[in-house]
Order: sequence, then C-alpha cells, then structure tokens
Amino acid sequence: MPRALFSVSDKTGITEFAHALLTYGWEIVASGGTRKTLEESGVPVTSVEGITGQPEMLGGRVKTLHPAIHSGILARDNEADLREIESFGFAPISMVVCNLYPFVEAALTDNVDLSGAIEQIDIGGVTMLRAAAKNFQRVITICDPDDYVQIMGALHEVGRIDMARRRELAVKAFAHTRDYDAAIHAYLCESGLPIPESTGLPESISISMLRSNELRYGENPHQSAAYYSSRVSDSPLGAAQLGGKQLSYNNILDVDAAWRAVSGFSEPTVVIVKHLNPTGIASAGSIAQAYPQALASDPVSAFGGIIAVNREVDETFVAALEALFVEAVIAPSFSDEALGQLRDRRKNCRVLQIADPYGASGLEIRSVMGGMLLQTIDMGDPPEVVMRTVTARVPLDAELQSLRFAWKAVQHVKSNAIVLAHGRRTVGIGGGLPSRVDAVELAVKKAGDEVTSAVMASDAFFPFPDGIESAARAGVTCVIQPGGSIRDAQVIEAADYYDMAMIFTGGRHFRH
Repeated sequence: MPRALFSVSDKTGITEFAHALLTYGWEIVASGGTRKTLEESGVPVTSVEGITGQPEMLGGRVKTLHPAIHSGILARDNEADLREIESFGFAPISMVVCNLYPFVEAALTDNVDLSGAIEQIDIGGVTMLRAAAKNFQRVITICDPDDYVQIMGALHEVGRIDMARRRELAVKAFAHTRDYDAAIHAYLCESGLPIPESTGLPESISISMLRSNELRYGENPHQSAAYYSSRVSDSPLGAAQLGGKQLSYNNILDVDAAWRAVSGFSEPTVVIVKHLNPTGIASAGSIAQAYPQALASDPVSAFGGIIAVNREVDETFVAALEALFVEAVIAPSFSDEALGQLRDRRKNCRVLQIADPYGASGLEIRSVMGGMLLQTIDMGDPPEVVMRTVTARVPLDAELQSLRFAWKAVQHVKSNAIVLAHGRRTVGIGGGLPSRVDAVELAVKKAGDEVTSAVMASDAFFPFPDGIESAARAGVTCVIQPGGSIRDAQVIEAADYYDMAMIFTGGRHFRH
C-alpha cells in the first residue's frame, strides 16, 4: 500500500483529495492540525507520532524532522535503499502533500512584529518539500491545492503519475521554497536586525513581492500587467487612493516620476509630468501660486498629465486647476473641502495621498534581457560636488538663484535633458532626445518669448559648442552644466563670446 504524507497550512480541498487517495488504495499519514482536519471529515489517518514514535516537541516546532519521515521520503527506488530503511522499521513515503506556513501573508502585514513573523517561518515543511522534490523520480510532490484535481484524474485514469508530471511538480515545489526563503530574507533585511555593513552593491539579491493589483493591461492593451508590492497593500506605491479610477500601468510610472521629482524640493512646489517627463516645475509661496507657473511652462503637454505637490491640497489649489484634464493629483494630504471637490467634479481623476517623500535609500532595479541592472537612487548632488564659475562673467545673485533651481529641476528630466528657467519656475523643457542641441532647441521653442534672459541647465556636459551657441542666440544668459567634455575649452570660449555666465558642477544626472 503506497503511503502519502500530508502536512498543509492551506487546507483547501485537502479532505476531498485524501478521500480520493483512499479509494485508490493509499495510506494517509498526517501531522498536527492536518491530521485533525482529516479525522473530522472521516478520513482514517496514521499520525506522524505513530510513525516516528516521538511526540511533537517545542509547541509543534518539531514534528516531522525525524529519520522515519525523511528516510521514507529520500530512499531511492533501489533494493539497497529500501532494504536499509526496512531494517530500521521504516517504510517508503511515495507522496508528500505539503504547503507552508503563510509567512508572506502574515509577516508582511503591518501589524506583525518580529517575533510573530519568526513563528511563521516553516522549517519541517520546507525540508519535506525539498526532500520529496529531490527524489521526484519516486516521490510525488504536491505543494499547490490547485493540482489535486489533476492528480486525482491521472490516478483514476491510469493509476500513476508519469515522470514528466513528477518533474513539473518538483520544479513547482522548488519554486515554492525558493520564493518562501526569498520572502524571509527580504523581511529580515528590513526588520531592524543588525545587517553587516557593505561598501558596495550586494553579491546576490532576494526579491519578494506580492501581486497586490491586477491591472487592465500594460503599456498597451495587448500587454498583460500587474503591480507587485514589497508589503501587503491595496494601492500601488504605498499610496492611499482617495478617489478616481484604478491606476493604470502608465499612471503608476508617471506617479512615481512626479512624486520623485517633487520630493527633491523643500519649498512649496508643483510638478506636472507627462510620459515620465516633467512638462513644468515651479516653486512659490504656496502650491496654488506655483501651479499656474508650472502649467505655463508647457500648457499643451500638461493636458492629461500627472500633478504632484509637496504641500496639502486645499480648495484654492483645486480651483486653480480650472478645466485642465488631469489624470492624477498626488499630495501628502488633502483638506476635506478639496477632497470633496475633487471627488465631485473630477470623478475620473485619481486622488493619491502619499505620506512620505521619495527617499534616496534602497536600490533601483531594471530588467534587461537575461538579467537585471541595480543602482543606488539619484536624488541630487553627492556631497563632494563643488560648483565653480568657469567663464569671465560671474552670475548675478538673481541668476544664481535661477541656476540652482534649474539644476535641481533638470535632474528629473529624461536625457538628453535641458531646462530653461526664470526664478523658481521652468519656462521650457527639452528631454528624451538623442541630440543635446536638439534638446536645447526644443526647450527654446517651448519657452517662446520667455527664453529672453532665461538660464539653462543641462544634465550632462555639452560635447560641442553648438548647444551653447543656439541658447545664446535665443536669449539665454546663464548656463549650469557638469563640464567634463574634451571640448570644454571650446564650450567656455563660446559662452564668453556671448557674454554668458557658466557654472560647472562636476557631477552629472543622466536619467535614461
């Protein structure tokens, strides 16, 4: 009589499956709560204690960790192994039905402390699954209740599970334990435990994410998509969605870009983003004052954009939006009046509350063919950056204020990136172009009449003087850029020729 070992946390379908195995001539062995569930449904069960001769220990922490169990699972289908375990009074186990303590569901919620999470770390179950999956040529390994019906069907029709299916089940079991261990590793790394300091990126990474939101589609309707979260969350990006339609794949990307950009400013600031690029950024005494200035930077592109602010949204700000179609508004908080107006008058606009500013800690991860790229997050100049004037003319105080604002703004524009600014507002942005001089010309076009006496920021050095010359002829008076080109001398010469002031920062901010 073949023997099946049951030890499951998720008991979905377990009694029906056990009853079916009995009709096919299997003996059922079970532990703890699984045994109780099966017995209550009328399934005759041999307890694990009856096999091992030992009671459960340490409040159930030790149940199946015994040679009677693991030699029965690991014995190969040869005479020597089977004779050896028989000499100890043990018998082969031909099926392991096991799924693990719900660590991901329990430990990654906000109300579970470290000790509670540790209790959800399964030891015996992982060991049984790995042992069974290793020995899949003899042992059937089942870790997913969704597989019960197919297994019952195969046993009913042909009386066995073929080798290809055994191997598939083993692969599934190893994936189950892999993801389980990754979740534990990720949790402990964030739990406040002492972690060895490292001066570089990790040698290996563990990523544990829960699918928290099914999305209608990806970037395009023919692409499937979902949002995965590092913690149990009802809303992407840790935001509380207070109104509007479900976020789309593209919305989430734009919200992330907008919140990242506005988090870089300490004064009241408005950032408008479209397709991951800012169309306008402005700082003022209040966000209601900053909004029309940000909009004026590119009112055409702002249609259907994402607006992020770093102060509470009140009814004055909502009124300033007027008739502009907005996909989403993101803020640290909303007044009751403002929230009511947004819900009543902009039913499709996503209203998102994000309490914490975008942080520079952690890593950025991007997928590429066959692997991933990791880097630390760029949220501004490193401490060693020192700005220096490299032209004959030194910026005036008012120009210097504008340059500093433009330099902060350009860091959030896709490369090649150019920002033109007056005071604390952008007037023209050119980004995402393969040619830097084209980016300058686009920013100049967007600025229109505002280009006169504007300052210009570039996320990376000018490889040729043409970008400087084009800006100067349009009316730009000052430039801030990293420097570092082999033609820096020619670029400086061009700036001096046009009586422009230029600052080198020594650090670039590519954003691909």
